[in-house]
Amino acid sequence: MASVAELKEKHAAATASVNSLRERLRQRRQMLLDTDVERYSKAQGRTPVSFNPTDLVCCRTLQGHSGKVYSLDWTPEKNWIVSASQDGRLIVWNALTSQKTHAIKLHCPWVMTCAFAPNGQSVACGGLDSACSIFNLNSQADRDGNIPVSRILTGHKGYVSSCQYVPDQETRLITSSGDQTCVLWDVTTGQRISIFGGEFPSGHTADVLSLSINSSNTNMFVSGSCDATVRLWDIRIASRAVRTYHGHEGDINSVKFFPDGQRFGTGSDDGTCRLFDMRTGHQLQVYSREPDRNDNELPTVTSIAFSISGRLLFAGYSNGDCYVWDTLLAEVVLDLGNLQNSHEGRISCLGLSSDGSALCTGSWDKNLKIWAFSGHRKIV
Repeated sequence: MASVAELKEKHAAATASVNSLRERLRQRRQMLLDTDVERYSKAQGRTPVSFNPTDLVCCRTLQGHSGKVYSLDWTPEKNWIVSASQDGRLIVWNALTSQKTHAIKLHCPWVMTCAFAPNGQSVACGGLDSACSIFNLNSQADRDGNIPVSRILTGHKGYVSSCQYVPDQETRLITSSGDQTCVLWDVTTGQRISIFGGEFPSGHTADVLSLSINSSNTNMFVSGSCDATVRLWDIRIASRAVRTYHGHEGDINSVKFFPDGQRFGTGSDDGTCRLFDMRTGHQLQVYSREPDRNDNELPTVTSIAFSISGRLLFAGYSNGDCYVWDTLLAEVVLDLGNLQNSHEGRISCLGLSSDGSALCTGSWDKNLKIWAFSGHRKIV
């Protein structure tokens, strides 16, 4: 029987062999990939989107949280926003009037994520309690104004980092977790339908931080992890990931499908955003900024979103910047952090309204801000 030392030696040799093959595969792919989106666009004579400071303006500041804002989500139809904060509350806002329609006190204050149901009648949230709680906004409030939990989804063995309802399905929801898995839930029964990862060898090898469901094909979703990879999953085949995407050198904090459903974007602790082709696995573009002058380090990317056309990529950073990237030319066309009424802390979350007319950002400064587009509506 092999000793522990021999097994460790074999494991190290196998790991080195896998890494060597992975590098050779990366180099071979790079040889075959003779251009990228930026070079091709410039060769076609494309020019960057030009933004004036008045083309995207802060029209509202939503104040009400007493702690850092960690997550937000828009309703698919109405102009409502739900936000989750370190203060242990969910707040539902009317984005047009800045009024709060609901303020829900949570049993566990350590909330990390929140999401609206497709019909806008329920909200979900999760965090360090390793559970996902569902609240029906039409439920009768108690004497203190709190809404009771209508369903608690339990089963994860680590914190719930992200949750998202399957588009057009109020009874299906997917969560990602620090237990290295994603789970598809039946919200009606509270039961797990499928587990993605875990004991399966093609799953993530570290905490899963983010997920995005493909609105063009709701059977497919991607997950980003602390193992610096993104994995593509088919909800009909939970036993293995369809594909694994490499390229980042740090935790992947945010993933978001491109509007056409054939590509997706990522944001990472390595300070870059990237655009991947879902089918080929190729990295199409890298959106990389210069290091901060003060400490010579790249701020981490905390959250990303695409405009409806896909021409713009919005990226929030840990230093309070919020860049608007031209996705074709990989150039920054605007930094919301330099505009009037910008945030005074880390941008923790952001999202675009369903009609693409407004961007909402959330920050550690305890506020949310709504940015309205006064120009470039066709491009947006």
